Amino acid sequence: MEKTLLALLSFALVPSIMAGSDIMSAKDQAASSILAAPEDRRAEAAVLGYSASGKLITLREGSNDLVCLADDPKKDKLSVACYHKELEPYMARGRELIAQGITGKERNAVRWEEIADGKLNMPREARTLYVLTGSGFDAAAGEVKEPYLRWVIYKPYATPESTGLSTRPSPGGPWLMSSGTAGAHIMINPPKPKK
Repeated sequence: MEKTLLALLSFALVPSIMAGSDIMSAKDQAASSILAAPEDRRAEAAVLGYSASGKLITLREGSNDLVCLADDPKKDKLSVACYHKELEPYMARGRELIAQGITGKERNAVRWEEIADGKLNMPREARTLYVLTGSGFDAAAGEVKEPYLRWVIYKPYATPESTGLSTRPSPGGPWLMSSGTAGAHIMINPPKPKK
């Protein structure tokens, strides 16, 4: 009976141990996530990352206006981001909605309505998000493998008329996405390096 119970407990723990093994150390989460930020802004940025159980936690308090988000261990491709701290309520709400299974246009609609109703804070001035993707993180070299960095500048309610930007995607950017909404933002996607 004891052996059977022990075997069942061991088996039950395997998934959590395996899930935890996909989560980078706190040190590597911080090291990889700050690479999305401009070099002169990295050392003082706050870092959000994942505990061994997969819960999002603060790994490092910051002293500037940037928050960096570590790679989500549940996703296949590495993606880290840094953004102005005033965007955190908007980003946090987006993560909450995804956890509830609300994604895509529906997730945007919920957040935009909450901003309009005064339930969700969103700065009216331009705020930047840096997104760095890659195939993985080389901890020894301190580098993201196959890195690709893009920029998103949130400017709520911006329109082509207020910015002079097109709403059509432009290789390399800039172009305006979600024009006229609380989530309006300028996309700047540099050409991807050729392999």
